[in-house]
Amino acid sequence: MYLDNERRPTLTPQLAVRVAVIGGMALVAFAVIFFRLWFLQVLSGDKYLAEANDNRVREIKVQAPRGEIVDREGRVLVRNRVGYAVKVTPASLPEDEGERGEMYARLARVLAMRPRVIERRVEKQLDQLPFATATVKTDVPQAFFAYLLERQERFPGVTIERVFLREYPHRDIGAHLFGIVGEVTAEQLKSERYRGVDMGDRVGQSGIEASYDRFLRGKNGATRVQVDALGNLSRELATREPQQGRQLRLSVDLDVQRVGQEALASGTGAGAFAVMDVRNGEVIALGSQPSFDPNIFAKSVKQSDFKRLNSEVYGKPLFNRAIQGGYPTGSTFKLLTATAALESGLITPDTVLYDGGSITIGNIVFKNAGGAAYGALALRQALTVSSDVFFYQLGRDMDGRGDGLALQRWSKRLGLGRRTGIDLPAEEPGRIPTPGWRNRLYKKGLTDRPWSVGDNVNLSVGQGDIAANPLQMAVAYATIANGGRVLRPRLGMRIEDAAGRALQQLDAPTARRLKIDPSFRLAILEGIRGAASAPGGTSTEVFAGFPIPIAGKTGTAEKGLGRPDQSWYVALAPYPDPKYVVAVTDEAGGFGAETAAPMARRILAELFDVGERRIVAGGGRSD
Repeated sequence: MYLDNERRPTLTPQLAVRVAVIGGMALVAFAVIFFRLWFLQVLSGDKYLAEANDNRVREIKVQAPRGEIVDREGRVLVRNRVGYAVKVTPASLPEDEGERGEMYARLARVLAMRPRVIERRVEKQLDQLPFATATVKTDVPQAFFAYLLERQERFPGVTIERVFLREYPHRDIGAHLFGIVGEVTAEQLKSERYRGVDMGDRVGQSGIEASYDRFLRGKNGATRVQVDALGNLSRELATREPQQGRQLRLSVDLDVQRVGQEALASGTGAGAFAVMDVRNGEVIALGSQPSFDPNIFAKSVKQSDFKRLNSEVYGKPLFNRAIQGGYPTGSTFKLLTATAALESGLITPDTVLYDGGSITIGNIVFKNAGGAAYGALALRQALTVSSDVFFYQLGRDMDGRGDGLALQRWSKRLGLGRRTGIDLPAEEPGRIPTPGWRNRLYKKGLTDRPWSVGDNVNLSVGQGDIAANPLQMAVAYATIANGGRVLRPRLGMRIEDAAGRALQQLDAPTARRLKIDPSFRLAILEGIRGAASAPGGTSTEVFAGFPIPIAGKTGTAEKGLGRPDQSWYVALAPYPDPKYVVAVTDEAGGFGAETAAPMARRILAELFDVGERRIVAGGGRSD
């Protein structure tokens, strides 16, 4: 035997490199796994624990009641009431389609609905927000609540929740001011204005409810509950109480608002009025006729309701004539014509013009209402008797004077043909016709003729293509009354807590200022004071015996095409230092002294608490 002296092969350099690489890779892999485990368990443990808890914890929203709306005296205008809503929780519905259909059929019999309607309503809401509860019917009677509660086993997934619904105790009084609430839309949710609002929340959609929604809207509460793996309720964990929205105090006086709407309703059924403080722009009352009961929108906004209330057949009750109407103003516009003629230097308060009952301009004869002739007149007397011929001459002469736009320029400055800026949405600017406006229409073939001097003549007495509303006329008259401050009307006075304690004052923006000669202002006010008190004044008989001194102007606007004349009256009181302006119009009321002026007297009687509620005109003359 011999010893085997052969040695085992030595580790080659190449093999050593390979072993080192493989070992390094293994070390890196183990390091990555170790770091990941450390990251998940140490650094992210709380996060994943919270997510795990969320899988077994549900948060049920508790709706917050909106803030109340009160008038200037603290009387409730809009409040909340508690109702019951039938809802469906998707996780608790029967999994079997047949069983679910049977449950819908049973629920439909209880709620007097069709099963397919319930199913579609639930599916539509769950498509938008899969894990929320779907509302089947809002504001069910309490008897339904008890019936469903006692038979939960027959209605799996059906729950009854308490909800807060808007209530308008005065029904159609002030309806156009308050507006309506409705579920937030997808577009609104994208807006910064609705930050914090969730799908299904109800927000203001029109009127004051929309303008001050961020204050009126409360903060929702929530109830956190624990559920098992199947989504069934296990126990309640915690509750965060909802916070009611802030209370809003308006400048509106409920009594004046009610009397104003009663006065309008006593007319032809279509019209509007505005009552405003001439010193600060606070709106005391603002109404439109016909009105509507906003309680019909408290539960849900139905397209059928919108269609009916926007129908011409019913007089378009949703249309707010006080800020959206576009009307010829008749002789109430003469105050603006007088201001433009004086400030442009065309006349002075003592300039005398002759009124022979008619005047021919071009090939058209313009006549006074009723064929009256007043002879030689200065401005004060012309306003008192409402001489059309006097103002026709001013309109004619201003059309060819300078740039020919003095009348239009001063009308705009006084607030017509532009939005007043009231804190209500959907206000319309109206229109003051100009040569450029009409000539553009003519070039497009939308009218049969270009501008002519006759258009300015018509505008001087509030006829033709002018379009204005009562609030704009109130702003214009207030500007003359207060010495040249063009006010921005405001309804909101302040934000309060539930006890009525002031939290935030809602001051109106600074008024625009016009430079109006004090002697011109005095002459105009004396002229319309005579119209309400002097012999021959257009509304002297209407205000005979009225204890508050009034300065006011009638207006009778012809609308053509066989339509009845529109009746107007604008009053300033008390004279000579006016505090309030009242503007009233009736779309088919005829002479201003016969319809609108008596309405204004009823409003003024309530405003000054002089004990008159129903005043009938005493045969006032036309204008």
